[in-house]
Amino acid sequence: MRPDDWLLTPGERGNPATRLDTRRADGHAWSTGNDVRALVHGSAYFAALLAAVRDQQAGDLLFFTDWRGDPDELLDGPGSEIGAVLCDAARRGVVVKGLIWRSHLDRLQFSEQENRHLGEEIEAAGGECLLDMRVRPGGAHHQKFVVLRHPGRPERDVAFVGGIDLCHSRRDDARHTGDPRALPMAAAYGPRPPWHDVQLALRGPAVGDVEATFRERWQDPSPLSRSPLSRLRALVHHEDTRADPLPPQPPDPEPRGTMTVQLLRTYPARRHGYPFAPDGERSVARGYRKALARARSLIYLEDQYLWSAEVVAGFARALADHPALRMIAVLPAHPDQDGRLAGPMNELGRVEALRVLRGAGGRRFAAYSVENHAGTPVYVHAKVCVIDDVWASVGSDNVNRRSWTHDSELGCAVLDETRDPREPRDPGGLGDGARAFARDLRIELGAEHLDHDAPDTLCDPLTAFDCFAESARALEAWHRGGRRGPRPPGRLRPYTAPVLGRATTVAVRPLQRIVADPDGRPRSLRRRADY
Repeated sequence: MRPDDWLLTPGERGNPATRLDTRRADGHAWSTGNDVRALVHGSAYFAALLAAVRDQQAGDLLFFTDWRGDPDELLDGPGSEIGAVLCDAARRGVVVKGLIWRSHLDRLQFSEQENRHLGEEIEAAGGECLLDMRVRPGGAHHQKFVVLRHPGRPERDVAFVGGIDLCHSRRDDARHTGDPRALPMAAAYGPRPPWHDVQLALRGPAVGDVEATFRERWQDPSPLSRSPLSRLRALVHHEDTRADPLPPQPPDPEPRGTMTVQLLRTYPARRHGYPFAPDGERSVARGYRKALARARSLIYLEDQYLWSAEVVAGFARALADHPALRMIAVLPAHPDQDGRLAGPMNELGRVEALRVLRGAGGRRFAAYSVENHAGTPVYVHAKVCVIDDVWASVGSDNVNRRSWTHDSELGCAVLDETRDPREPRDPGGLGDGARAFARDLRIELGAEHLDHDAPDTLCDPLTAFDCFAESARALEAWHRGGRRGPRPPGRLRPYTAPVLGRATTVAVRPLQRIVADPDGRPRSLRRRADY
């Protein structure tokens, strides 16, 4: 297997201004020799993060970015509030630096006050946390990562990258009973919404790439906001609006595993561009497009949105071009908000995307939602894709136009050098061979959704596709039959797209394109439908 068959070369990233692709003497736009561990569910991630932060000493570095941060969110039991844990680290002499999206107003279902309060706590303890609004109008900083560096103890260096924010609702586990500290969501999810999510723990040279991504944003000399109102609020609240210098970046950790990791990012094209991405960066979209061109057996996707007919065109093209290819999509059954406009605005893009995918794949495309054993829908917030058990991607990026062009995002594409010895050994038939990390991730997620006690039987993509279908049919029949008799094993139900009337579609389409799923590309790329 050649990594450049699956991963982007520096020229293919489309952003020569970043130093991400020039950091290595070998000229590669990826790092080798990494150890990558998938942390499925917020409880697993938060426990690992808590242990790693508490292990840090004076002079160590802790850098993080987030979309939302709730200071009182518990990482792992009493006394583990995220605000207190970060503040304790700063008081021990750890260099704590954070970039949190400033956010829109709370009355619009966002997190302005919570993000500000977390920043204030960290600043009071001796750290530094900036509220970053260097985004397009209506945009967000959506990256969610933490980098822990240990000068003198590089074997402890770790970076956490994925879809899990340091906030309420995220601390759930495989039982999916929900986080006791929950955010309000659509009524279907109940008072403690069950939550499904994934984060990666990276060890090895890739940690240096994640840190470099943080440093590019931190060292951006542009004002944190160009809005007069935001500047006035910052003045009133005595906010820190100037980034202090960072200590020099330590050398990358030594190789310690078998995995190749490439960071994929989104930055929008802005009038006042980023110095590290003056025309934006769309390597998330480009990375997917390149990997999808090699899909032959199974695309396994877990995604919060799966919106936009244009964005799913690469998936549809792969299904149309390769008659043996199948695709599984695991999605939330309902939008997170159920307002009269918010619900249909979120549903429209998915209705159109599913129409395209079903038109291309027919019965070879299947979409499912997840519920817990009590029958409450589980909100799928994960952003995971596995192609042919070779290429795996986990990050903050969803499959929609907003994530691929408009907001800031960070994901990891992972190729494992270790071949998986289980049959089929080369499901794609291109000689790449099934790889241990990608297959293990797909099977772990699938086994949970199926309540499967023999996960190795899911190695064959065709068997897995059929198992999903059979399990979902059985559970759906049980519901339709009045829930009589024992509940069948499994948590999957066939996803049924809502039916939107013509008047509703006409009314919400402008909102869907402008508010829910905007386009952050330069006009030249929009005209060519390119990234």
